[in-house]
Amino acid sequence: MDLLALRCFQTVARHEHISRAAAELRVAQPSVSRTVARLEAELGVRLFERRGRRIRLNRHGAAFLRRVDRALAELEDGRRELAEAAGTGSGAVTVAAETLMTVAALLPGHRRTHPGVDVRLRQCPADAMAHLLRTREADLCLASAPLAGPGLEAVELLREEVLLAVPAGHRLAGREGVAVAELAGEPFLTPGPGHWQRELADRLFAGAGLRPSVVCEGNEPGALVDLVGTGLGVALLPAMARDAGPRAGVAWARLATPDSHRVLWLVRDREAFVPAAVRDFADFALAHFRGDG
Repeated sequence: MDLLALRCFQTVARHEHISRAAAELRVAQPSVSRTVARLEAELGVRLFERRGRRIRLNRHGAAFLRRVDRALAELEDGRRELAEAAGTGSGAVTVAAETLMTVAALLPGHRRTHPGVDVRLRQCPADAMAHLLRTREADLCLASAPLAGPGLEAVELLREEVLLAVPAGHRLAGREGVAVAELAGEPFLTPGPGHWQRELADRLFAGAGLRPSVVCEGNEPGALVDLVGTGLGVALLPAMARDAGPRAGVAWARLATPDSHRVLWLVRDREAFVPAAVRDFADFALAHFRGDG
């Protein structure tokens, strides 16, 4: 088996969709299908279950994928380590975050102090980040929950209060100590399940014997503050959303619960080779959020 076949399998396994994998690999769909079929023939087992045009990774494929991810990650680490030693490294770092607003606060200062570094951004939910680290598709992740997985290590960057964002003129605007019970029946804006804001909302409401009345559930947490400004509903947002500057039509209130906070973690795979650009970005992020930069 060759590296191209393994990368093809890895991409198909991630998408569980031949045409999407072909689009990412920039090859024809029949070529992807043939490559996967040849790999299965070479291994002597089926890696996918096929139902019409749909495919699903089976238990053999899942076991093989874990090995392939590890092998390709080792090769990528080796390539980067040699490039660093030879002075031909790219000076690039790829950072994944749940919302790009978090990374945006870092970029101006980092670009001033490290002008030659190419920063690449990925937006994804926290439950997808461990995979990106394991496959070296991301060097660092900014996550609002510690990520599960062998070899992952997390450093606390920031602990901040979570506030209630409400439309301007709302009955709770400017209030201190809003009880969760006072939010009963309020139209609620939140990311979908798996995002820290949704988990926090569900936990706080459950503690009050309530369920949030969700009128908007999306995958772009950074858009919530603008949606609040339209009058659509209320939302739980981190203090950095307020500190980023005034937003038209948005007011703020504080909740009467000590549990209304979030922790931002910097996560990496400690088994990965760490180029200087990645190490410098991690150090800069730590200094920035701790007020040293």
